[in-house]
Amino acid sequence: MKYRKLGTTGMDVSRICLGCMSYGISGRGAHEWTLDEEQSRPFFQQAIEAGINFFDTANVYSDGTSEEITGRALADFARRDEVVIATKVHGQMHKGPNGSGLSRKAIMNEIDASLRRLGTDYVDLYQIHRWDRKTPIEETMEALHDVVKAGKALYIGASSMYAWQFSKAQYLAERHGWTKFVTMQNHYNLLYREEEREMLPLCLDQGVGVIPWSPLARGKLTRPWDTTTSRSETDLFGKTLYQQSDAAIVDRVGRIAEERGVTRAQIALAWVASHKSVTAPIVGATKPHHLEDAIASVEIELTAEEIAPLEEPYTPRAVAGFM
Repeated sequence: MKYRKLGTTGMDVSRICLGCMSYGISGRGAHEWTLDEEQSRPFFQQAIEAGINFFDTANVYSDGTSEEITGRALADFARRDEVVIATKVHGQMHKGPNGSGLSRKAIMNEIDASLRRLGTDYVDLYQIHRWDRKTPIEETMEALHDVVKAGKALYIGASSMYAWQFSKAQYLAERHGWTKFVTMQNHYNLLYREEEREMLPLCLDQGVGVIPWSPLARGKLTRPWDTTTSRSETDLFGKTLYQQSDAAIVDRVGRIAEERGVTRAQIALAWVASHKSVTAPIVGATKPHHLEDAIASVEIELTAEEIAPLEEPYTPRAVAGFM
């Protein structure tokens, strides 16, 4: 495994981050493709044995049970100082007022709840899952700063939003002497490249680490376009992200993978990682070969002659994935 500094921090993370959204307890907001704890544990062991030290979850994944499973598995398979644990806050965690969002009250409640579920005194990276239009960003940034100063998080990060929103948050943090975001977890893959317009150049200029979600376009880049899975058939959010014209890109991924003698997933992940702003793509795994492909992709360097045909069919589209 290869490692890289997380943005401008001194913390080293693996070039692959294991995304833990697919791990949870049935009946607790889990998806149909979610694996239970017994099914999930081998993936944590496989990741750690391969040198992956970076794990991403969220309070809202499977009603908090993803954090519980992640925390127990990492405690069993690694020392706390060996792993980098990231989680997120924003989504609806209970009914009624203050059950979601990025108010001071929500953040202070949810960081403690996440720490209890994860079974740890601190998280390495605490991220806002989305932008909260109902809460002043000043309130959010000061609350996150206080979380860091209390020792409950080492660093903070953000996720999908407009570049102007991210810039505003960073400016206010610097102006007030508050903790700034060190990462951006955004939607980026061969089928969705709108982040190249503003967000990725901004992160590169400011030294913010980029950890893309859905680098395989929810699996679409790993198989022929018309192939379906249980996830693709039930993933309503995923159906809003991509379009029929993307089939041409998927075909080219398959062609280059065949020429290389590797899998489509390895090519697609290698392309994401080739962008100099990207620290580590976040990869979900529900089958052993998912992690095997992700680990193997770290060693692949695409040539300019391979990258050009992968990128050529792309057509600009509306922003997707911010909500």
